[in-house]
Amino acid sequence: MSTYGSFPAARPRRLRTTPAMRRMVAETRLHPAELILPAFVREGLAEPAPIATMPGVVQHTRDTLRKAAVEAVEAGVGGIMLFGVPEFKDATGSQGTDPEGILQVAIRDVKAEVGDELVIMSDLCLDEYTDHGHCGVLDEHGRVDNDATLERYAEMARVQADAGVHVVGPSGMMDGQVGVTRRALDEAGHQDVAILAYTVKYSSAFYGPFREAVASSLKGDRKTYQQDSANSRESMRELALDLAEGADMVMVKPALPYLDVLSRVADAVDVPVAAYQISGEYAMIEGAAEKGWIDRDAAIFETLTGIKRAGANMILTYWATEAARRLG
Repeated sequence: MSTYGSFPAARPRRLRTTPAMRRMVAETRLHPAELILPAFVREGLAEPAPIATMPGVVQHTRDTLRKAAVEAVEAGVGGIMLFGVPEFKDATGSQGTDPEGILQVAIRDVKAEVGDELVIMSDLCLDEYTDHGHCGVLDEHGRVDNDATLERYAEMARVQADAGVHVVGPSGMMDGQVGVTRRALDEAGHQDVAILAYTVKYSSAFYGPFREAVASSLKGDRKTYQQDSANSRESMRELALDLAEGADMVMVKPALPYLDVLSRVADAVDVPVAAYQISGEYAMIEGAAEKGWIDRDAAIFETLTGIKRAGANMILTYWATEAARRLG
C-alpha cells in the first residue's frame, strides 16, 4: 500500500472541495451507451397500460414500443431488452416459438424502426408464455423438466434470431441453456447473434413488480432453478459453465443485493459483464421518493454508480432513457 503521510499535511478533503474537483477526480463514470432499457410489449393493447407497482413504466403497444426505441436511440442508450406479453398462454408456451408471437413481432418492429442504431435484445424464456408461469415445461410430476425445456429454448432462439434480434438473453437458469442456444443459433445460420447469459440469477423477493409487468401466472416459486441468495460460490461455477458453453456476455441479477457477487464475476472474466437493476429495486426508489423520504434523482444515480463501481460494464435499468438524457 502507498504511503500518504499523515494529518495535518495529508488532507483527503482537498479533492472534495468543489463540484468541478469531485467531477475531475471521479473514479467511476456512467455513460449512456452502457445503459440497456428493459421494455414490455403486450399483445392486443390499444393504449399503453401503466404498471401499478412500477410508476412510470408501462406495457407498451407495438406503436409506443417503436416510439420508446426511437427515444432511447436519441438519448444515446446502448440497448433495449424486449419482453413479450401474449394474449394466449398454454402449458408449453407455444407463443414463445410462434414466428408471429408478440415478442417476435416486436423485434421486427423495433428493427424496422431503429435498425442497428440500438442493440436489440430479447428475453429467451418461457415464463411469460406458460399458463403455469414457470420458466420451462413441466413433467408429469409438475416439476420443471430441464432437458425438455432446453428443446423449447432452442426453438425460441431460432425464431428470435430470424426476427432480427442482435442478442438473445437465455434467462431461465436451466442447466446447459447457453450451449443449446449457441448450437441452435449456429445451426440456423445465425452465428453473429450474441448471447447475453443470465449467468447469476437469484431467486429474489425483488421480482414482484416484474410479475405484474409480464402478467405472470406463477403459483409457488422458482427456487429449484434460480440460485439461493445464501450462496456465492455456486455463482462462479455457473460462470465457468456459461463461458465454456459460449456466452459472449454474462449477467448478474438482481444488482443491488448482489454487488459482492457482481464484483467477483467482474474480477474473474474478460467478457462484458451486465447487471440488472430489477423491478423491485426500481419500485423501492420510486415509492420512497413519492413519499418524500429520499431524493429520487440522487438515489437513481447513486445506485447506478454503485453498480458500475462494482464492475458492471452494462446496466439494465428502467431509468435507462431518463438517465441517458441527464448524462448526455
